[in-house]
Amino acid sequence: MVAPDNELLVEISRGPMTESVHRGHIAVVDNGRKLLAYAGNPEFYTFTRSTAKLLQAIPLLEAGGGERFGLTPSETALLCASHGGEPEHAAAALEILRKLGLDESALGCGPQEPMYKPAADAIKRERREPGQLHNNCSGKHAGMLALAKLMNVPIQQYIAPGHPVQQKMLRTVADMCGVPPESITLGTDGCGVPVFAVPLASLAFAYARLGRPDGLSPERAEACRTIIGAIRQAPFYVAGSERFDTRLAELTQGRIIGKMGAEGLYAATVPEKGIGIAVKIEDGAQRAIYPAAAEAMLQLGLLSAEEAAQLASFHQPAVNNRRGDQVGIVRPIFRLHRA
Repeated sequence: MVAPDNELLVEISRGPMTESVHRGHIAVVDNGRKLLAYAGNPEFYTFTRSTAKLLQAIPLLEAGGGERFGLTPSETALLCASHGGEPEHAAAALEILRKLGLDESALGCGPQEPMYKPAADAIKRERREPGQLHNNCSGKHAGMLALAKLMNVPIQQYIAPGHPVQQKMLRTVADMCGVPPESITLGTDGCGVPVFAVPLASLAFAYARLGRPDGLSPERAEACRTIIGAIRQAPFYVAGSERFDTRLAELTQGRIIGKMGAEGLYAATVPEKGIGIAVKIEDGAQRAIYPAAAEAMLQLGLLSAEEAAQLASFHQPAVNNRRGDQVGIVRPIFRLHRA
């Protein structure tokens, strides 16, 4: 297989003309690490961004943290979330901290205005300031603090790359992706913690194993099943209102579990089939990731035409003018290559 550097994945039309295009890469891998389909370069090396959150929840759960701290399915889903900062999300993050004997001040993610506009508007009306609980990563950070407590290591500087919590996460992500830890380039994510760069196909492999954890240790396999089960049971807490990750899990009744990441990244698992999918829009455009991800699922036969139609606002979103008139469309235009 000779893969191109990248491939045209999504176009944006206005009237009769293509106005903009987005190129990128897709890898579809099974839990035996076989490449099933691709577009562009499936080995494209990129940061995992927030797609890693489901993998970063594993160390806490495989060490018994769910039982130790009495985490509910909603709270477990929040560990994996890029949530919208809605009141329920902030309350769940605070409840996790309460179970640890901590409060919002322990978080190291920084304050963020809620991504869900009605929640942000409500804060402004009430003349409050957004806090760290509203940060889309507050659940992940609460989970990191829980892991520090479980490991009996200091919570101070838990976001530092050399902290035992971050070293544990690095090893877990590397193991799930099937790559040596030293091959992972570390950067700093938007919330201050280390972020991991791996080949796209390795991320897809990790998601395939997450959904069908054959061959993993009993503790890790159970942690993976707990993560998938929590998101199936409480999909609102992995994203929120009007969000693709939540809608996809709801519509498919958990048959497909997906997670967005910043800079045009998406990953999904199909547990019943043991398949992982990873998508990277090379220019980082968020507007292209859901059309590309939904189209890949449709071409793979993972979404029915009816399900795709119900996801139309994500799969082929309209381009509207200020009056609300549709003047164009965002449309996926690629065909997956079978490996």
